[in-house]
Amino acid sequence: MPRTRVTLDGQHIGRQARLPLKQAWGTAGLAGIVLYTSFPPIGLWFLAPVGPALLLIAVRGRSARSAFTVGAVFGAFFFGPLIAWLANLAVAAWLALTAAQTLILALATMLLPQLLRTPGWPLLAAAWWVAVEAVRGRAPLGGFPWGRLAFGQADAPWADWAAIGGAPALTFVTALLGSLLAYVITARRAARVRAWAIAACGTAALASSPSLMTAPAASGKSAVVAVVQGNVERARTLEEQARVRGVAENHARETRKLADDVRAGKVPRPDVVLWPENSLDSDPEADPELGGLVADSVRELDAPLLIGAILDGPGGRSYNAGQLWLPGQGPVAAYAKRQLVPFGEYIPARSVLGGLGALQLIPRDFIPGTSQAPLAAGPVRLGDVICYEIAYDSRVRDTVRAGANLLVVQTNNATYERGFQGGQSEQQLAMARIRAIEHGRAVALASTSGVSAIVGPDGDVRDRIGTWRGGYLVERIPLLGERTIAASLGSWPEALLGTPALLGLIRRRKRAHTLSASSACMPKEDQDFTNLLR
Repeated sequence: MPRTRVTLDGQHIGRQARLPLKQAWGTAGLAGIVLYTSFPPIGLWFLAPVGPALLLIAVRGRSARSAFTVGAVFGAFFFGPLIAWLANLAVAAWLALTAAQTLILALATMLLPQLLRTPGWPLLAAAWWVAVEAVRGRAPLGGFPWGRLAFGQADAPWADWAAIGGAPALTFVTALLGSLLAYVITARRAARVRAWAIAACGTAALASSPSLMTAPAASGKSAVVAVVQGNVERARTLEEQARVRGVAENHARETRKLADDVRAGKVPRPDVVLWPENSLDSDPEADPELGGLVADSVRELDAPLLIGAILDGPGGRSYNAGQLWLPGQGPVAAYAKRQLVPFGEYIPARSVLGGLGALQLIPRDFIPGTSQAPLAAGPVRLGDVICYEIAYDSRVRDTVRAGANLLVVQTNNATYERGFQGGQSEQQLAMARIRAIEHGRAVALASTSGVSAIVGPDGDVRDRIGTWRGGYLVERIPLLGERTIAASLGSWPEALLGTPALLGLIRRRKRAHTLSASSACMPKEDQDFTNLLR
């Protein structure tokens, strides 16, 4: 039995009991699978804390090198199925991104055993999750925030923490619930009753505290929003998807159906109509045929229309943009996507990699936009975020703080759903629901081939269209102008919640260094006792 020191709360620190390595790998693999099932398309949100709990149990008492292997197993079993939809683009892309995210997580897991030997480790372990997600969301190549704990928790009773501290706070709470579960499981028998009491009180507090916050005040303003999903042919090849022009006609056709139903009194006239990302494959101001098609659609409904188009930029390059058309005026404003997708909208090291496989279908790099200003369509101030950007805190927060009273997500998920449907569209909708809660804004999600949806400020889905079908949605939604606490605090919650993990490691190392220095002059029997405290 390994020698340990027990803190006053009954937890082991120092030389902790640990699982045999193979059993730890099995536990880590189970942790990854369980955490995956908490996300769409499965959506068992209540299992999310179990994944972190199992990982903590698997890594407890291990060396840094051994913890790396445990973290690698966890990462592979989590990210592998979570982003399996990427194999619809290329199996190599799926394997490469899974490997990259797994490596980041494995390296970070090397630090966990030290944190778990520190008093107050349940809090520090939750802070570790926030810190790891902060790194994953920024590096490499701008990061990949997919799979953040917060993004699967829209239905959880603690989801309103997002309105207080954003997605980082919701991740922290979810991870802390997992830490409390691990705390109970690893407590000594004599201290288990106390551990259960602490965990129960902590869980109750975390689940009920968000209800004490002040919700954004209702402005009394509202607008009728229409989302058009034109659909595309599912059986197309990647080459056909890259050059297809029929997408615009499909959206124009569904818009005509919407106009007919408005004239027939079946649905109210919309104050703004939304088309998805890439609903046009070129610049309508440079292509008279496409420009005429858009102008006809605006005229049909006599309402502002936000399209998704590839707009011409300097140097023969392009912008992936949302462009707003007004009746009688044509195009008046545009938002260009700021967070570009590596290997999708630009190719790093193009001279080396640009000629490989499907990357040849990306003949030139897009230009990132710089504006975060909302697009004004009467009383509606559209905060446009395009596809991938919904996963980035700052991209959504910037447009809310600039005055947006309706968030719009224009997206094109056809490539990722054309074969195996691994839930990419549902995962994106889950993120949109969290952003609605976080910022107290309704969110309209417009997709070429689904899922399209309209989400209320409380995160509830008002209506939706599934994948691989055409149609439209019409809903009256509130236009809220007040900022949530999360929007006002900005990035501070992430910094404040993630920093304790680093401070805990520094404290642990300083303490170990102090004990090493003091034990050097001790008799051997005193050194043995001191080693128990490390």
